[in-house]
Amino acid sequence: MRVIRASALGMCFGVRDALRVVERVESPGRVSIHGELVHNEEVISDLALRGFRSVPESERGSIPESPEVLITAHGVSDRERRRLLEAGKTLVDTTCPLVRHVHETAVSLHREGYFVVIIGKRGHVEVEGITGDLVRYVVVQNAGEVVRYDASRIAIVSQSTTPPFEALQVRQAIEARNAGKEIRYVDTICRPTRERQQALLDLVEQVDAIVVVGGSNSNNTRQLARLAESRGRPVLQVRGAADLEPDWFMQFQVVGLTAGTSTLDRTVDEVHRALLAMRPACAQLQPQ
Repeated sequence: MRVIRASALGMCFGVRDALRVVERVESPGRVSIHGELVHNEEVISDLALRGFRSVPESERGSIPESPEVLITAHGVSDRERRRLLEAGKTLVDTTCPLVRHVHETAVSLHREGYFVVIIGKRGHVEVEGITGDLVRYVVVQNAGEVVRYDASRIAIVSQSTTPPFEALQVRQAIEARNAGKEIRYVDTICRPTRERQQALLDLVEQVDAIVVVGGSNSNNTRQLARLAESRGRPVLQVRGAADLEPDWFMQFQVVGLTAGTSTLDRTVDEVHRALLAMRPACAQLQPQ
């Protein structure tokens, strides 16, 4: 079995920068992570072993007891920052600059009087950070949710990890169902997302199946898996090498490998080595 890695895969610069900030924290026991630093179980486990406290994403409405609070790569609203500062907390900020750009763009458009449509996943922490400072807005997950909005001026932005083709579909639906209105679209999909999704599209043309590595609740990892499936390729999404299912690969000659933007380099390499180690078992089942 041949294994081909995507030309762009795995950890993005925003995640790398966040991990570098965390590595420089001298007293982890004084810091509570306001949610999950990144959506990756391995990273979360490593941070817990170092002594960091963690506030579950579902409980971020409470004020952490620790003197310092770490803002995750997904960011928070300005309103939430003020709430934490007013509670006397020192903030350690690891917000990805591309996520910050989405937030600032949405707030700016809102101040200009636009009704803001955010293309993204409802309930996702990045989306909650974007909408936390808005009043007139809606979150749309797909083109089927688009309606005619009670607003004469509509602005559209996207969660940073939105697949470009989905953003296009939603944009076209908004324009079709809100004819005659002023509609402004700002492309806020991050470059690493575009690069990894384009690399996957190139990869599916060369392989029989795709392995996607990433956290089980990582949105961009799921998007990669969905994109491969939409191109008719069998997909196995795994958190690491331990999740691989050897029997699943017996029918394939060439397998593609990609990974979400919060996946550690070592995890991708471990999965790659494990896939290569399956070759003898697969070869035994090949016709002579």
